[in-house]
Order: sequence, then structure tokens, then C-alpha cells
Amino acid sequence: MQILLSAGEASGDTYGAQLLHALRQLSPRASFFGMGGEKMRVAGCELLVYAHKVAVVGLVEVVTHLPHIRRQFQRIVDEARRRKPDAAVLIDFPDFNLRLARQLHRLGIPVFYFVSPQVWAWRTSRVKQIRKYVGKMIVIFPFEQEFYRKRGVDVTYVGHPLAHASPAEIPRQDFAAAHDLDPAKQWIALLPGSRQKEVLLNLPEMLEAARRLAAQSNEFEFVLPVASTLDADWLTPRLAASENLIKLTDDAPPTLRLSRAAVVASGTATVEAALAGTPFVVVYRLAPLTWTLGRRLVSLDTFAMPNLIAGRRIVTELIQKDFTATSILRELNAIIPEGERRQQMLRDLQDVREKLRDSANSEAPAVRAARTILNLIA
Repeated sequence: MQILLSAGEASGDTYGAQLLHALRQLSPRASFFGMGGEKMRVAGCELLVYAHKVAVVGLVEVVTHLPHIRRQFQRIVDEARRRKPDAAVLIDFPDFNLRLARQLHRLGIPVFYFVSPQVWAWRTSRVKQIRKYVGKMIVIFPFEQEFYRKRGVDVTYVGHPLAHASPAEIPRQDFAAAHDLDPAKQWIALLPGSRQKEVLLNLPEMLEAARRLAAQSNEFEFVLPVASTLDADWLTPRLAASENLIKLTDDAPPTLRLSRAAVVASGTATVEAALAGTPFVVVYRLAPLTWTLGRRLVSLDTFAMPNLIAGRRIVTELIQKDFTATSILRELNAIIPEGERRQQMLRDLQDVREKLRDSANSEAPAVRAARTILNLIA
């Protein structure tokens, strides 16, 4: 059995690796090829395309990279035509993967979609493409199941992979020793995104806020987990002006769990922060024209997934013009000290964690997803 996998972001790389392990557990002789990151490669996926080569954020930015993205896209399609896999599993990354779904459908390859694009939040018209080209949607948020059922899409809810993952507990002292940190200080995590353009847009204000917070007190250290879709050699020069201030780590979950607070770019990392139980502020910035064009397509007034899950704003969102070093510093100063603001956020994050966990089924979401796929292609 051969399965094509396509993931284009750090979160998709994580989910893809989990799914690959589950598929191999249930079907040991299966082989995998496609697009992903380092986690998927290590898990055994033959990567035709590395995700960071096509992971571009923004409507305007995509245009300038379009020829390269098209070449990578065509490479996957050509290999799918040649190898004729038993199934294709597309993981989030809708601008690329929905186009891929159409081509794979035309080739007669069964298409599964694991981790839904946020079509319930913006560009809802994409549901028509999903209904036409995707044989089964496998979703990780409970409200997504009802959304798709109402629109005639075959859907299965399996639970959120991050909520069911068993965290690797690493002692604070060991983590500090591994990353040259002072265990006696309070650590502040900075997560600027998993794509280069996101980092370029989000990181400068984060660093300026870190410098200002460090100037207030020497009790803080700042840690930045490098996403699997980023290259540390690319990131390091962007930290040159703050090289003595920022320490790099290679794993977001323990970094978040051991941090006092965090500044997190909107995306899957906000779910990781919520599951870690770490008070945080959400930030995000797009190129001005991209923001102007894209904002008209958004049907919600909130962006952070923990806020959507909670049904109310439990963490502050600093988006576009509201995203400044001054506003980050203000929010950090509100959630770092002990007090009602911090305690309320801790309670709210606990509620989000409970909503994300599907206690009715102890089987891991990736295993449930794998079983769903294999049962339909057997």
C-alpha cells in the first residue's frame, strides 16, 4: 500500500508524522511519499518537496513565489500520476492542498483531508471544492463536524491530536542545562510563526518587547522554539541584534509548559499554548495590502483558536496595527505577576483544554484518523 501525504506548515508536519506512525502501526507494509517537514521525513515519508519551500503567507506574497510553488505542485502531481497511490491525505494548508485535491480527484485517487482548513471562519465558498473533490473530511474540532454535515460533506470527528498527546515531561533543570538557561529566572516564550514571512513580520516587535521587559528587570530570560519548517541557520541572523537576549530551543510544547508567559503568533501554536496552560498574548501581522484584501473574506471578529473554542475572548489578540512592542509589554505586565488577571486566564485555559479532550474515546486521534482511512481504502 502506498499513500501520498501533503502538509505545508509546522503544525501539519507534526500531525502528518503522528498520522504516519498510526498508519504504519495498523498497516506495517505501507509506504509514504509527498510533501512535509523534518518530522514527517524522520517518521518515514519520502519527501518530494520540503514544506518550507512552498510555505508562503499572504495573498500578495504568494504571487511573487508562484512560479516556484507551481513547479513543486506539479512535481507532486506528476509523481501521483506515475505511482498511483492507494490514497492521498491532505493536511490543512488549503491554498495548495485544495488545488491538489482537484488534480488527485481527476487521477482517480481517493482523497482524504485531515485537519480542516478554517473555512468556517473565512472563504466559506471553499466548501464547494471540498464537497466535490474530497472523499472524507477528518476534523479535529467538535464544532467542525456539524458545520460540514450541514453542507453535505462526509465528515468524521477524531479529536485534537495535541490534546491527546502524552507530553514528554522534562525537568526544568535538565531543560535549562540543555539550552543554556537560568532555571531560577522566569522564562518568556516567543513564537513568531512557522513560515519565514510570518517570522519577518512578527519577530521584530516581539524582540523589541523582550528588550523592554529585560530593561525593566533582570529576572527574565527569553526562549524561542524553532518550528520544524524553519531553518535555525536562517533564523539566527534575524536575532543578531538580540543574540544575548534570546535562547533557541527545538520543541515548542516543553518550552511553553516551562515558561511563565508567552507571545504567540496566531495559528496552531495558540492551541499548544492553551494546552500547556501558559498565559499568553496572541499577535499577528500581514503585509498591509494582504490584510486589506483578506479582511473582507473573514466572517469572524476573533482569530485565536482558544477564543473560538471558548466562545469568548479569554486571551488578548493584538492584530495588525494593534500589534506593537508597547501593547505586548502592557499585556505581559498584566499576565506575568500573580493576580486576578493571570488566575482568570489560567481558569479559562483549563476550560479550553477540557473542551479539546474527547473523553468518550481514549484512542489517539491520529489512530482514529488512520483507521478511518484504511477502512475506506481496504
